[in-house]
Amino acid sequence: MSDRPALAPPTLRHVCDLYVDLDPIKELGPGQAGQRRIIPIIGGRVEGPALNGRILNVGADWQTIWANGVAELVARYAFETDDGAVIEIRNYGYRHGPAEVVAALARGEEVDPATYYMRTTAQLETGDPRYDWVNKTMFTGVGARLAGQVVISLYALD
Repeated sequence: MSDRPALAPPTLRHVCDLYVDLDPIKELGPGQAGQRRIIPIIGGRVEGPALNGRILNVGADWQTIWANGVAELVARYAFETDDGAVIEIRNYGYRHGPAEVVAALARGEEVDPATYYMRTTAQLETGDPRYDWVNKTMFTGVGARLAGQVVISLYALD
């Protein structure tokens, strides 16, 4: 018998889907940790049961492609809710899969998201008291890379 309390596993609650519009990739070349590139975030929309609005034309995804083919995703951007609050998103994640799938993604082809791994953790922040709950909630996401867009379904860890 253990003296520690039984801890229930967290549950996931769907918060929104992020449709993040992208400018073309800006290749930086090889860096110390791998191939470096920046993908500017130029807009998009937020739709869901808890958050709705438009993604602002600010921010970027700063990626490093490691030698093993894993893309380290580090994105920072913001959106404005339909009722005027501005919320910042800091999203960190990994994308990887079979070489032929990753190559198809790089060519801008539509690829079934079930054939590769794209997962993120997100931190949201706002000064708007109506959305203070995002400042105190942990988020995780599952994503897909489309031509000119990333789609992320964002979930709160409750």
